[in-house]
Amino acid sequence: MISFFQLSSHQQLCHKDEYLALMQFKDSFVIERQASTRPKVDLWKSQGVDCCSWEGIWCDQNTSHVIGLDLSSSCLFGSINSSSSLFHLGHLQYLNLALNDFNSSKIPSAMGNLSRLTYLNLSSSFFSSQIPHEISKLSNLAKLDLSFNLDHSHQGLLELKRSDLKNLAQNLTKLEWLDLSYVGINSPIPKALANMSSLTHLHFGQCGLHGKFPIDIFQLPKLQVLDLDNNWELSGSFPEFHSHNQLRVVDVSNTTFSGELPISIGMLSSLEYLDVSSCNLSGWVPPSIGNLTKLHVLNLPNNSFKGENALFFSNLTQLTQINLRLNQFTFSEVPSSLASLTHLMKIDLSYNHISGHFPSWITNLTNLRQLNLGSNMLQGSLPSSISRLKNLETLYVCFNNLSGIVEFDTFLELKSLKLLALGFNNFSLVIKTPTNGTIPKFKILGLSFCNLREFPDFLRNQSELNVLSLGSNNIHGQIPSWILNLSASLWVLELSHNSFTSFEESFPVFPSSLLCLDLTSNFLKGSLPIPPCSSLFYLVSENMFSGEIPPQFCNMTSLQVLDLSHNNLSGTMLQCFGNLSSMSFLNLEGNNFHGPIPETWETTNQLRAIKMGQNNLHGRLPRSLSNCKTLEFLDLGKNKIKDIFPSWLGSLPELRVLILHSNRFYGTISIKVPETDFLFPRLHIIDLSDNGFVGTLPIDFFARWNAMADLDGENTTYLQAYKRQLMINNLVFPYVFPYSMTITNKGGKREYPKILEVFSAMDLSCNKFDGEIPEVVGNLKRLQLLNLSNNILVGPIPTPLGYLASLEALDLSQNMLTGRIPTQLTWLNFLEVFNVSHNHLTGPIPKGQQFDTFENSSFDGNSGLCGMPLSRKCDYYNSENLPPPSSISKRNEDSGLLAEFGWKLVLPGYGCGFLIGVVIGNVVFTRNHEWFLKTFRNRYP
Repeated sequence: MISFFQLSSHQQLCHKDEYLALMQFKDSFVIERQASTRPKVDLWKSQGVDCCSWEGIWCDQNTSHVIGLDLSSSCLFGSINSSSSLFHLGHLQYLNLALNDFNSSKIPSAMGNLSRLTYLNLSSSFFSSQIPHEISKLSNLAKLDLSFNLDHSHQGLLELKRSDLKNLAQNLTKLEWLDLSYVGINSPIPKALANMSSLTHLHFGQCGLHGKFPIDIFQLPKLQVLDLDNNWELSGSFPEFHSHNQLRVVDVSNTTFSGELPISIGMLSSLEYLDVSSCNLSGWVPPSIGNLTKLHVLNLPNNSFKGENALFFSNLTQLTQINLRLNQFTFSEVPSSLASLTHLMKIDLSYNHISGHFPSWITNLTNLRQLNLGSNMLQGSLPSSISRLKNLETLYVCFNNLSGIVEFDTFLELKSLKLLALGFNNFSLVIKTPTNGTIPKFKILGLSFCNLREFPDFLRNQSELNVLSLGSNNIHGQIPSWILNLSASLWVLELSHNSFTSFEESFPVFPSSLLCLDLTSNFLKGSLPIPPCSSLFYLVSENMFSGEIPPQFCNMTSLQVLDLSHNNLSGTMLQCFGNLSSMSFLNLEGNNFHGPIPETWETTNQLRAIKMGQNNLHGRLPRSLSNCKTLEFLDLGKNKIKDIFPSWLGSLPELRVLILHSNRFYGTISIKVPETDFLFPRLHIIDLSDNGFVGTLPIDFFARWNAMADLDGENTTYLQAYKRQLMINNLVFPYVFPYSMTITNKGGKREYPKILEVFSAMDLSCNKFDGEIPEVVGNLKRLQLLNLSNNILVGPIPTPLGYLASLEALDLSQNMLTGRIPTQLTWLNFLEVFNVSHNHLTGPIPKGQQFDTFENSSFDGNSGLCGMPLSRKCDYYNSENLPPPSSISKRNEDSGLLAEFGWKLVLPGYGCGFLIGVVIGNVVFTRNHEWFLKTFRNRYP
């Protein structure tokens, strides 16, 4: 323990020079008095000339020298320089200046002259710049706290060089408490810290640490608190613990710690707080955690933990908070082992695979303040006994299978309830008008998909709302004016997927606080409503808005997501769109815009997705698009753009999807810049179909498209623009905008709202490419779709196509190909669609594997082909002489991705624009989520 001095009554006056130094130090600041704080220095004069009797001053009982100065929370404003009278207090051992405002000034280097200091606290005081290396000369320090020196946007102001951190660790050998939270260190942790054997508290929160955490620090003999949170690039793992460990707090949240929790974690008998949120941890949660009987907080969210049994929780009788959110727990019910934990105040089990009924025992946990069981598979009804939880502030049960009728009156007795989220279940919410009791003042209301048919009347008095979500109900007619003026602090208004036709007012006025407006998928007409300039998200797709985009949108400098897609908007696009530096997601597709694409795209932009397809845009592609260095997705399909192939887009380091189909591009596709190996380094989906390209296929590009060659079957996430998290009432609201693609199949438009990251496709159909298909295509082993149909290709089908192990669809129809169909194509175990019709192929159709499933139409228009499924037999052909079909990758017969999804529905009449027909995200997760994950992972063990 850090101890300090005991002081006797004052037998003699303090030293005059120290009295003068203290008065001069006080007078060097402006005292910014606050109603809630009384500055300690206010009473100094009235307390006489004996400074040893002043508030915040301690003196040595024998010498009367000032040895302690505590001016924390004293409303000091100003700065301290190295000539300050503070440094005349040469006997000072204790110095606390925390919670003042030193106006972003530097910590003076003369601080290192106070060589007797054992305690130094400069936290939360607006110090900035580099921490002076002289601090490491204070070899007697037992506590050093420089934490939370933040600017008004909560960014750290202080920095510490790597060499200074190492010197500090080597010189301050008596240090027991080190807190550098929010100090910009931006380097690895020196191993010398593992030698600081006196350390009891080590705080490195949000320091920009990276590299590997020295595992020996866990074994420091006196260490009680280890805080490493929010160092996103800091890796590490847990050691084997021993019974002599004294750890009480372990927080490695928001780091890249990986591996498993060791069984020996159960030996940390003093542990009270364990937080491993948002790491890369996995495996089973060891039952030995049940030995941690002093544990108050257990936070394991956003990892890959799994488990089926949670009996060990029943031993954690002191637990007040448990968070298992976003893991892979497969409990058959909400663990009943929690029922005896009567101290619980927060339970978060959301985003797992928990089934069973909503537990009635949970209403006995009367201390509960937050309950989050959302995004599981709970069934049955929501018990009315939930009203027994009088202290409940948060109830979140969205995205389950709860059913029945829920009476809104059930929640009226929960006077503390601030967040109520019931949406996306199968029950009907019944709201009586008028209600029979006093309604709580909500901050967040999530009532989407609750079978509402009108705006609940009780909302008229909800003047404190921050978030209102009424999407996916059956509300129709006008949007009333009062709903827009509910609260002066309304941040999110979500009214999507209803049947609204208009606003009550012709020019609706939104609250200036509004950050997100979502009116997606209604029947709204008229001009676009103008949101506040401070808006972050503006979503009005799939409506009937018309007219031009108002120029006021150019003033929305904070806008991050703008989705105006699939309306009847017209006119030209605003040139300012390329100058909105905060924009991440821009979707203008499916309107009637004409004219050129905005010409200027600034280098400062943060765009990740641009969608302008299905309009009437013309002209050339602006070369300034190459300034969009974060761009991942570019869709300009189905316009009238006339240009050569934009090889200059190959310099974009993040571009993954390029869709230019159905335009007027022309010429050959070749490298127009000095040769480089980094053209389109991450591109794995390209659609150039239905244009006027000529010449041979672009072999130079094929050889460089490494993202199409690298297999990465482990990643089953979707391509998406993930931009913002809103923190409201300590709950995080992530806004995720998945990338989508649209194609025309058999004359009809089909949209695929999600794209798997592992999906790779190339569609060059309906152009005028000639020459042979280059063998280098066989290197693109990640390809799942290849469409070269409707060109003028000649020569044989290259045998290396048999090495495209992931290929599910191959269309070479409507060309002038000759020779035999290579038997190597029978190696393609996942080939579900194959079309070589209308060529000049000859010889027998290969037998075995997927080829036994193809119909006549796959081979029509090749008079020289014979064998099944054609009626034309090969009399001269002896199938026994063929080499046996083999597989370059043994996989389960049932694991082909596309067999499950009804190819006849997706691909009839495939031809130009066939590319996106095999993007299965829109089918997979709505029809058979579990089957998909299982079989898709089996493909890439």
